[in-house]
Amino acid sequence: MAVKALSKDKTVDWVTLAVYISLLVIGWFMVFSTLYDPKVPYAFMDFTSPLGAQTLWVVLSVFVLIIALTLDWKFWNTLAFPIYGATILLLILVLFLGKEINGAKAWFSFGFFSIQPSEWAKFGTALAVASYLSFFKTSITTTNVIIISIAIFLGPALLILLQPDFGSSIVFFSFFILLYRRGMSPWIIIVGLSVAAIFILSLLFSPFIVSVLLVFLAALIFIFDIEKSQRALLISGGLTLSIIFLLYQMEKQLVIIPALLGFLVYVFLEFRKRNFKILSFVLPVLTVAILFSFTSSYVFDNFLKPHQQDRINVWLRPEKCDPRGSLYNIIQSKLAIGSGGLQGKGFLQGEMTKLDYVPEQSTDFIFTSIGEEQGFIGSLGVIILYTILLLRCIIIAERANLEFIRNYAYGVFGILLVHFTFNIGMTMGLLPVIGIPLPFLSKGGSSLLAFSLMIAVLIKMDLARFRSN
Repeated sequence: MAVKALSKDKTVDWVTLAVYISLLVIGWFMVFSTLYDPKVPYAFMDFTSPLGAQTLWVVLSVFVLIIALTLDWKFWNTLAFPIYGATILLLILVLFLGKEINGAKAWFSFGFFSIQPSEWAKFGTALAVASYLSFFKTSITTTNVIIISIAIFLGPALLILLQPDFGSSIVFFSFFILLYRRGMSPWIIIVGLSVAAIFILSLLFSPFIVSVLLVFLAALIFIFDIEKSQRALLISGGLTLSIIFLLYQMEKQLVIIPALLGFLVYVFLEFRKRNFKILSFVLPVLTVAILFSFTSSYVFDNFLKPHQQDRINVWLRPEKCDPRGSLYNIIQSKLAIGSGGLQGKGFLQGEMTKLDYVPEQSTDFIFTSIGEEQGFIGSLGVIILYTILLLRCIIIAERANLEFIRNYAYGVFGILLVHFTFNIGMTMGLLPVIGIPLPFLSKGGSSLLAFSLMIAVLIKMDLARFRSN
């Protein structure tokens, strides 16, 4: 009923627009706080200074929003692939002509301004994937459509990985959310998440313990007969997660022996029942998973670069990190957020913010400034705003009467979700530090302009639901 009521009001989605403006204003004030110098109180008027440049980017973002709202939404559908091709070309050129900053060749530098093509590639890719999936007779259940769709967003991801910018490349995997919504088999996502889980568990625990968990999970799946009940997977996973803590506390690698013997007895009993499925499917998958677990440490030590190893160790194995080295950012970030308490210290009153204790505080770690100066209430308020924005993306997608618009809305939803989750998660040590900005809040013109255009196009596309049939 609420959706029907909204559809009768032929105006823009004021809730989405209000949330966007709110985040834009909050972001400017937080960047102002992190860059504020009492000796230069009007630096925001000097466009050659970092604060002045950010002010100019905010003004340009509002201008881009207004321009985008005046364009017909069909413009973006028509030019989806040309825009995507242009962003791919920029990603290639930046590898040869770009300026290297913090070890990544990811920026074009023009005087005191820099442009990061990877931020624009997210917008271009969202348009391209949405356009391709909206083609006539395009079905996500066919193999070639899935392959082409994945290739569209993996292409820019691989180019960004060459810069190298691992964090930005991860964002493109968010398009799997769109593919899942369109009907892609969830097993593709489950397999990907399972591989990541095995890799992580193999670093946290010994491969022997991980093998026990895999054997235990395989047995549970067959005991509950996963084909007859979707609840079986949840039950199996829950029991497996519960036993992991017991095995970790025991730290007895020989525990694998009775577990394997018990499972072999179970295999024999199933074989006697002529249940050959366990031999033809589960055993090969289980074998590959166990082998992958044992090789994970080798992959970690020999294929990842030292700074990539440090980021994972900071997240999973902080005891192996130097508190004054790779662990310093997270320690200071947690201290800054925790020091804000319930109500915060007040605007421009954050000692850790003013003394620049947290590196990259105006960009990747902007949330620490919010936590210190605005406290738990302010931090929760920002999280609520992002939650509302994500929900609006879903609402716009579900009430759209055109596939292109629905696809684009879910593409934007996925991009925002990954940025929001990883950025806030990494500042609190819940997720690895991968170096991606917090949309609309972090300092940076490319990110701000690209996300503003992304939202403006979404709001404009939402008006298409009022078109006459």
